[in-house]
Amino acid sequence: MSDAAPQFEEIKIPLPDRLHDLDAVTGLLGIPEWWPTGSRVAVVIARASGEADPMIEHIQRELTAKKILTLSFPMPYMQAGKKGPDDMRFMKRTYQAAVALLAQDPSAAPAHVFIGGKNTGALVAAHAATTRIRIEGLFLLGFPLHKQDDPSDPRSEQLFRAITPMLFVQGQRDRHCDLPTLRRTLSRVGAPVQLHVVDEADHQLRVPKRSGRKSEQVSAEVLAALEGWMKKTLGGAS
Repeated sequence: MSDAAPQFEEIKIPLPDRLHDLDAVTGLLGIPEWWPTGSRVAVVIARASGEADPMIEHIQRELTAKKILTLSFPMPYMQAGKKGPDDMRFMKRTYQAAVALLAQDPSAAPAHVFIGGKNTGALVAAHAATTRIRIEGLFLLGFPLHKQDDPSDPRSEQLFRAITPMLFVQGQRDRHCDLPTLRRTLSRVGAPVQLHVVDEADHQLRVPKRSGRKSEQVSAEVLAALEGWMKKTLGGAS
């Protein structure tokens, strides 16, 4: 991990539980120039689906260029092309395996790790954050707080159990996350929380054409929110 230019390479993340005839999922590792140097910060991102996501690609590319080690990866069912998610126990263990992979080489292991994800990936990250993995903070992009258009039974238990700082980036029109319900939920969370709302965005953090904004601008807004929160969480040390 010491070549002189940022590199992106596919890596296999071994699965603790064989699923869908898979022994591993394929992640993308972003290795910064001259890694490990600086504050040795890493960001782990669980994807929203098995397909390419321009927003996650943008975040990973930009963070890696700024000397942050990055890893993005899908859940097993996503890689297998299945529609229904795996049991949360298996997805949580997959996330733990991804984080553990970064520490395999002690000489290049990160000192500070932030974990997060988008949509289903965000839900899995929230569950993983309540395990024994050592992290600085949890970021959730388009967190699915409840079933579509039904905020009566929010998925909030894992949020109350989290002890690290959390960042929520939610779309104003997210049908899986009613903002008043989210704000009431966050008011009861013990850990430090920060909420960034993307105007007119949906659950995928996409905005309609009438907004006059391009997807690249929305990705830049989400990245800026994430970077600002990370710096605040690290006390400006990053």
